[in-house]
Amino acid sequence: MSKIIDCRGLKCPEPVIQTKKYFESINEGEGEIIVDNEIAKNNILKYCKNIGYKVELKEQREGYYRIIANKELQCKCEDISFNNGTVTLVISTNEFGEGSKELGTMLMKSYMFALSESDKIPENIIFLNSGVLLTTKGSEVLDSLTKLQERGSNILSCGMCLDYYNLKDKLEVGEISNMYTIVEKMGNSNNTIKL
Repeated sequence: MSKIIDCRGLKCPEPVIQTKKYFESINEGEGEIIVDNEIAKNNILKYCKNIGYKVELKEQREGYYRIIANKELQCKCEDISFNNGTVTLVISTNEFGEGSKELGTMLMKSYMFALSESDKIPENIIFLNSGVLLTTKGSEVLDSLTKLQERGSNILSCGMCLDYYNLKDKLEVGEISNMYTIVEKMGNSNNTIKL
């Protein structure tokens, strides 16, 4: 019988943290995670897949989702390094530099284009605070970000930040992420660059 991890009513990143704690406490086994929103559901599914667990969305009803995850004994989940030898870029503003807003907007557009054309690209590009404006409808850098994503960069926008700016339904490129994943990506990266 699987353990029930009831995450209804918990705010990001608590559902992922509760799931992680449970699976770290066992060598192998199954867990049934219950969440009450789509973002938490997606975060749990991504986390379990990234770590190497078998995962399945079992049902969606009455405002909640039921997810079954299975940790197998041979899974060497603790040995996984997502960003070994990689760079994570953290962008916390929609402008590049301080001073003129107009110039900052032009510089960010130029920077993103140059980055998308560069030989080496970051494994992860994380958008926080007003940086999430760059990944949403109306952004002037969507083409560059789409190209970076197609070339292999993980584009992650902070869900709390998208909520704050009322932009969650306007995300155009990348995925909605949570602070737990953001901390993990930054911590596992050889280099983290903040703009």
